[in-house]
Amino acid sequence: MPLHLEPGDGPPSFPDLLAAAGYRAMAAALRLGVFGALVNGPLPAPELAAELDVDPRGAGLLAEALVAFGYLEHVDGGYANTEPTRRWLSGPGYRDVDQFWAAVLFESWDGLEESLRTGRPALDFYGWLAARPETLHRFQGMLSGLADTTGAEVAGLVPVGASVLDLGGGHAKYAIRLCAEHPALRATVVDLPDALEVGRRAVDDAGLADRITLRAGDYDEIDLGADHDAVLLFNVVHGRGAAANRVLLGRVAAALRPGGVVALLELDEHAEDPSAEAFARVFSLNLFHGQGGQVYGAAEIGEWLAGAGFADTTTHPLRSAPGQSLTIARKR
Repeated sequence: MPLHLEPGDGPPSFPDLLAAAGYRAMAAALRLGVFGALVNGPLPAPELAAELDVDPRGAGLLAEALVAFGYLEHVDGGYANTEPTRRWLSGPGYRDVDQFWAAVLFESWDGLEESLRTGRPALDFYGWLAARPETLHRFQGMLSGLADTTGAEVAGLVPVGASVLDLGGGHAKYAIRLCAEHPALRATVVDLPDALEVGRRAVDDAGLADRITLRAGDYDEIDLGADHDAVLLFNVVHGRGAAANRVLLGRVAAALRPGGVVALLELDEHAEDPSAEAFARVFSLNLFHGQGGQVYGAAEIGEWLAGAGFADTTTHPLRSAPGQSLTIARKR
């Protein structure tokens, strides 16, 4: 039976201590390859240790902890993946998400108290990522996976004409989707060089290198051009302070033709599902610590848009990604 945490009469921090320890044990198991080693069936601790090249006693203690938290189970005198572990963690896919968040929580949050004392990020999140290529790869993979999930719905909501500018969309998945659905459309994607490497491969694979331009640079500084029909700001404003977002939206307005649209994809400030709400709060704290941002509410984003000269603002909760919404506004 997996551990079930319920608030009780003890210290309110105790369930969180157990949850944090369980997640850390799971992260160690992912890094060591425990779940992959058990794909073909159960193994006793000595054989699991030999497969992983780790200490046998340590392997047994880790396995017992993973049983307590529901990741493993006892089968035929050995340890086996539980069904949820087989589905989510024993192969490629969600395990990259867990490895990313384990690195964030157990490495990058070391200076969280300093951020809270000063009100300024104690960490350069993108510099931190650049120094960890595997974590950066997982981060880009998560963004790309989200685009795969939401691409069709988003493409049906964003009105496009002849020119789309995508700021911060280095994986280029949204530009690819829009160009595939609109044969006359041309797109420009602006992002940092490491992010664009992912997009370059995707654009080449899609055969759209003649219609999608990838520009390496800081979209706060480079010339954004003019007369675009649409500008995409997907998962951008949450990584910035309010003042920086007002300035950026002013630059976006100047890059659009009259009647052009800006589209912002963001996590909802508050979600009905308690788990989604808790994630939004953790994500917001992480943004504050690493980038000086947070998850912003629709009302505040609407005020920025109005101040930058946008009107007719509408927000579309996404069916394909509950807890996220697409906000679209038109330049007056």
